[in-house]
Amino acid sequence: MKPRTKRFLFVLLALCCVGAASALIGKAMKGNLAYLHTPEEVLAGVVPTGQVFRLGGLVKEGSLERSATELEARFIVRDNRNHEITVVTKKILPDLFSEGKSQVSRGKMGDDGLFYADEVLAKHDAEYMPKELSDTLNKEHAPAKGSSKDTSKKGTY
Repeated sequence: MKPRTKRFLFVLLALCCVGAASALIGKAMKGNLAYLHTPEEVLAGVVPTGQVFRLGGLVKEGSLERSATELEARFIVRDNRNHEITVVTKKILPDLFSEGKSQVSRGKMGDDGLFYADEVLAKHDAEYMPKELSDTLNKEHAPAKGSSKDTSKKGTY
């Protein structure tokens, strides 16, 4: 076999291996995708029953119910157009989870019309900052003694 033919076969084999590896990686990643849907889309039938997806929206005020004996919690997620879905989870809710705030739940719709969440994430306030960090920043950015700047205004970052 000529060196040119050997080189061509080697390049062809390498391209086939790269293509096969790419196809396997793509297939594995596709199985882990969970698209984000709103209650309106879910109620419209966009998401098939039994498919894992993420449900995003606001937690309705006064809808959070915790079981007295179990870890189970139920709450209603709504969107801006007041479409509502009841979410059931048997996992611990995050510390920042509260009524009236944004949340994203990952799970499946049941045949009974309830969303069964395996994971619940709470969106934190964009202005949240730990007290220690806020105190440190205020101390570092405070004007020096004898400065002509007005020190009566104290703000947080």
